[in-house]
Amino acid sequence: MDQAEMKVAVEQLYALSQAGDWDKVAEMVHDDLFITEAPGLPMEGVYRGKHALRDLFTKVFGMLEITSVDFVDTTYGEDWAVAILQMNFADGTSADLCEAFRFRDGKLAEIKPFYFDQAPVRAAAEASQKA
Repeated sequence: MDQAEMKVAVEQLYALSQAGDWDKVAEMVHDDLFITEAPGLPMEGVYRGKHALRDLFTKVFGMLEITSVDFVDTTYGEDWAVAILQMNFADGTSADLCEAFRFRDGKLAEIKPFYFDQAPVRAAAEASQKA
């Protein structure tokens, strides 16, 4: 998969996820897709399978009041693409993160998010629970 194809795939993945078109998302990923959320995050853990992204997306948007996710930039390597993002919360705070995407044989095989600071994510989850 070349960089132009990865760019299209990453953009399409975000658009389909936002639209809730999980059947099309499932077509873009390997059966053994895994997403690893770091320890200490409210959504920590490993999510596996064709519907891992749907399951994680539903969990995250159910526990955090996210108003938008803004693209800052994306960079590409041989098998990896990394999207730099800002996740904005209803209380006016935000969290900076990078999401690393590993492709294998033209499909998504792994997603690994990296948060610059986990504190805003934990605070947003706590605020959402109190509301």
